[in-house]
Amino acid sequence: MSPLSLLLNVLWIVTGGFWMAVGWVVAGLVLAITIIGLPWARAAFNIAAYTLLPFGYRVVSRAEYTGHEDLGSGPLGTLGNIIWLVLAGWWLALGHLATAVLLAVTIIGIPFAWAHLKLAGLAVWPIGRMVVPADGPRGLWR
Repeated sequence: MSPLSLLLNVLWIVTGGFWMAVGWVVAGLVLAITIIGLPWARAAFNIAAYTLLPFGYRVVSRAEYTGHEDLGSGPLGTLGNIIWLVLAGWWLALGHLATAVLLAVTIIGIPFAWAHLKLAGLAVWPIGRMVVPADGPRGLWR
C-alpha cells in the first residue's frame, strides 16, 4: 500500500469507514446465522474489508474482469442481487447515503462522501462484482 493510500485509508476510517464496515460485518453475521443467507454472507465480509480500507482497491464487474460470465454474473446473479436488496442492501445503502450527506457538509469530507456514494451503489447490487487492487490489470477494458 502506498503512503498516500495509507493516509487516505486512515482518514477514511475516521470519517465513517469504520462504522460502515461494522454494518457490513453485522449484515454478514445475520446472513450467516440464517443459513439461507450463507451465499451472501461471504460477499458481505469481503465488502466489509473493502469498506474498511478502500483506497488502493477498486470494484469491477467480475464478467468484464475475467472475460466470461459465471454463476454470479448471469441471471442467477440478478436474482441474488434482488434477494440481497430486500434482505440487507437497502439499509446498508441508506447508511452510506446518510454518511455521505453528513460528510458533504464539509469541504474536506466531499471526496469521502463521494466514496460513500459509490459504496451505496455497491450495497444495492454487489453480486457479480469483485474487489481488485487499483494498480492491477484492468480486464478487457484496459
